[in-house]
Amino acid sequence: MSGVERVPVPADHPVPGGRTNTYVVDDVLVDPAARCARLDELTDIEHIVATHTHPDHVDGLAHYAERADATVWAYAPYAERFADATDVVPDRTYREGDTVGTLDVVATPGHAPDHVAFTVGDASLVGDCCRADGSIAITNEGDLRAFLTSLRRLYARDPAVLYPGHGDPIERPRERLAAIVAHRREREREVLAAVEAGARTVSAIVDAVYDTNLGAYRDLAAATVRAHLDKLAVERRVTREATPGGTRWCKTRSPP
Repeated sequence: MSGVERVPVPADHPVPGGRTNTYVVDDVLVDPAARCARLDELTDIEHIVATHTHPDHVDGLAHYAERADATVWAYAPYAERFADATDVVPDRTYREGDTVGTLDVVATPGHAPDHVAFTVGDASLVGDCCRADGSIAITNEGDLRAFLTSLRRLYARDPAVLYPGHGDPIERPRERLAAIVAHRREREREVLAAVEAGARTVSAIVDAVYDTNLGAYRDLAAATVRAHLDKLAVERRVTREATPGGTRWCKTRSPP
């Protein structure tokens, strides 16, 4: 299998552990999060890609694209979004099933609409699909239903190791992916129970569901709760009501 080098890069964003993993796979640079000494040493980068365009994964992309004079690739359906996020117009685009260097592209939306994973041999670079411990936030633009589908797709591929966007490699991928799905199911039950108990706003539901001081992560928790509510609304288990004070949520009444 091609060698995968993990380079944890300090991030100027509220991310797990304060670092984002940049990866070097042969001549491909994946998720250049920011400048760092190790990445500055690289001399043989031919391609640059990103699992998705959140700032903590692409803040260094423009610098290394210029420094390496490499081919910059973007996910075709979101090439304009890529350019807006990175200030780099991609040289080429890819779709699911395409190959960049030694990496195969797998669409994994959910955490973000433009999220992809890259597989090489029996390993997968999975960005913010999962991490070795803790949960993954679903952003305001994310889709929980798509996220769960992406996790199941990765599970079905049965990789030997997952390389996440934050933290250590995951050596037992199926066990971890199943645990994340189970955690989301449990959080869904908690969100629904909060609504049933009378919580009507996202903020009130966050207070009911999370029992710790969230600090800088409160906005991410609120976005994840909103993603759960959106899923429950699609499934007609809760309803949303627009009021002058903002959106209110309630349990869908069962038909008589």
